[in-house]
Parts: sequence; C-alpha cells; structure tokens
Amino acid sequence: MRKKDLAKEVIERLKKEYPDTGCSLEYEEAWKLLVSVRLAAQCTDARVNIVVQDLYEKFPDVDALAEAPVEEIEMIVRPCGLGNSKARDISACMKRLRDEYDGRVPDTMEELLKLPGVGRKSANLVLGDVYGKPAIVTDTHCIRLSNRIGLVDGIKDPKKVEMALWKIVPPEEGNDLCHRFVDHGREICTARTKPFCDKCCLNDICKRRI
Repeated sequence: MRKKDLAKEVIERLKKEYPDTGCSLEYEEAWKLLVSVRLAAQCTDARVNIVVQDLYEKFPDVDALAEAPVEEIEMIVRPCGLGNSKARDISACMKRLRDEYDGRVPDTMEELLKLPGVGRKSANLVLGDVYGKPAIVTDTHCIRLSNRIGLVDGIKDPKKVEMALWKIVPPEEGNDLCHRFVDHGREICTARTKPFCDKCCLNDICKRRI
C-alpha cells in the first residue's frame, strides 16, 4: 500500500474510533495554551491542567504573568518539573506578547517560533487548535505511531517526521490526526507496555503486524 493510501485509511479508521478528539490541555485563551504546552514538556497533561489553575488564579492575564517575578511562577509550576527553565520561558514569552503583540498570540509559524520557549510542536498546536490552520503536531505519540504504522520509516526527529507527514496527510486532516494519535497511543498503541494489537482498529494494515 502506498503511504498516501495508508495515511488515508489510517485517518478514516481513527476518525471512527475517536470521533470526538481534541487537545487534552485545558484552556480558554490562546496564551493559556502556550503556557500549558510549555509546562507539558516531560509532564502529563493531567498534571498541567491542575497546576495552571493555581497559576491563573494568581496571575489571570498576560500582563499579570508578564509582570510576575520568575521565582513566584517557578514556585507554582514546580510540580510540572524543570520549574526554573519553564518559569523563565513563560515569563519571557508573556513579556514578548505584552510588548510586541498587545497580548495577542500571533498566528504564523514564523512569529510563533520567535517566542521564548516555543518550538515547532507548540507552534503547530496553536496554529491548528486556536486558529484552525493546517498543522501537524509531532509529539511522542505522533512520532511513535507514525513509525509503527509505517507512515514514516525509522524517523525520530520531530521536524523530519512533520515534513514526511505533510507529504502524505491532507492539510485539513493533520491537526485532528495528531490528536487521535494521542488518543490511540494512550489507549491502544502504548509506549510503556506491550501495544494492545488485538484490540487495534489498524492491526491489519499496521507495519508492525504485517
């Protein structure tokens, strides 16, 4: 099966399996998604969703967080791990939003990548979820499943996986496909245990199985 055909079949099957997919980080405003995705590095989304409640109670908007001492941010976000670097990035990012964008999160890859602590994964998440633009978020689930299924061949670098997927995944499908990779990766195609291939909706087309 050609990779484009495989991608099409994977998309359709995962749509049926996870029709109500979406970002597992909870947010109401774009800047909050930037904060959460920075905190999510080497931390679970569930923990991030808890920690940010205290952060936003004390610093409820971009201006407040931009003006907050880094030490105070770090004290709150420490349960997410890497507290010092995450706090510094969040502080610098909010200052940039305040000073250069009037508190608005930019809507282009080029501008997003200029923000402190924002890489391609974070930028794509914002572009796809907030602005509805074509996006492919190459998190650990996306990279693992893309290789296992056979959409890419032995590629581990996130940007290279993203570029390879752009060649075979329709632009309008990329964002939701990556969310469904997360759903499927948590429920079936797991990383820390043996994958539940017998329960997998892709088991007859997955490279790991055939």
